[in-house]
Amino acid sequence: MTPRTGDQDDPVVAPDVGTPWLTHHHVADPRARLRAAGLRVTAPRQAVLGVLSEHPHSTADSVAAAVRVRLGSVSTQAVYDVLAACVDAGLVRRIEPAGSAARYETRTGDNHHHVVCRSCGATADVDCVVGEAPCLHPSSAEGFVIDEAEVVFWGTCPACRAAGAGNPSHPRDERAPVGVMHDSVHHHEERYS
Repeated sequence: MTPRTGDQDDPVVAPDVGTPWLTHHHVADPRARLRAAGLRVTAPRQAVLGVLSEHPHSTADSVAAAVRVRLGSVSTQAVYDVLAACVDAGLVRRIEPAGSAARYETRTGDNHHHVVCRSCGATADVDCVVGEAPCLHPSSAEGFVIDEAEVVFWGTCPACRAAGAGNPSHPRDERAPVGVMHDSVHHHEERYS
């Protein structure tokens, strides 16, 4: 599986990871997106969207730290509140890979999936096989009307393979991706929400 590059900017190499397959989650005009979603335009909201645009799949704590670098004093609770409002408004997607803290991204509405490195916790987008929700169908829906499929693929990222880390045949119950996001895979770009 190849991580999504889509219509985003050129791939960016995260300084401490060295993974050229990482790309941006572009957020065109955060102010307009906030207004269109019915949210007030505030500096913390713009900063959160900007951070997630540059560093998709980040934890709330890593988003808060990056927002503080941009804006100065902003409480972690304020960032959690912004994230919740943006998730509720459909501007941000929350994912929760097993064994990891919740992560956030600005790529929404396309039912894409994720691949997570067992060794370092790096996370990348994987486009849906069919392209429309749901792109997978269960053998039995038990009466549910299915409107979305969420899949997490597990493996070893290129950087960890090159370093000799990780074992692709790792049993599922032993996987323990890192809870702290390092320039999480995929992106580097700045924005404010």
